[in-house]
Amino acid sequence: MRTANRVATLLLAVALLAGGVLVAVAGLLAALGRPGPLPAAWSATLTTARWRDAPVRAVAAGVTLLGLVVLAAELRRWRPIRLRLAADDGWHLHRRSVERRLARAARSVPSVRRARVRVRRRGDAWRPRVTATGDPAARADVEFALRRELDRLAAPHRDRIEVRLVPARRAT
Repeated sequence: MRTANRVATLLLAVALLAGGVLVAVAGLLAALGRPGPLPAAWSATLTTARWRDAPVRAVAAGVTLLGLVVLAAELRRWRPIRLRLAADDGWHLHRRSVERRLARAARSVPSVRRARVRVRRRGDAWRPRVTATGDPAARADVEFALRRELDRLAAPHRDRIEVRLVPARRAT
């Protein structure tokens, strides 16, 4: 989604830049007593438009809504693509790769069959969330396997690991 945000921001910036240049050129031409850069029909329409006209309000509402959507998309916290190992060295791992390795580590526990891991980042700390199918009594074993894998990955300091073990359904 980061790419979509950048494209939307680029389009908005280009539109604002083009509008600003158009206004500056129109002002310069008006100061020189020459006709504006827009065709006469457009100039007549734009100079006679009033705020109470429905098309003017519709365009203003659309531009405002577009700006709010871009702002909300920029302010939303997205899941990271890369996870930093240490603040100083510049090394990182891809989040999906870390999630796959942690899921594999959780499945290595004998009573766990399926596991899904989501890694979130808060500052430099990683917060894995595991949802697995297996014996709920194996929670400590799953957490130990995950901590061992995180140590292999040289993960930065970790606060806690959320482990949710759901018993397997029995066919009747």
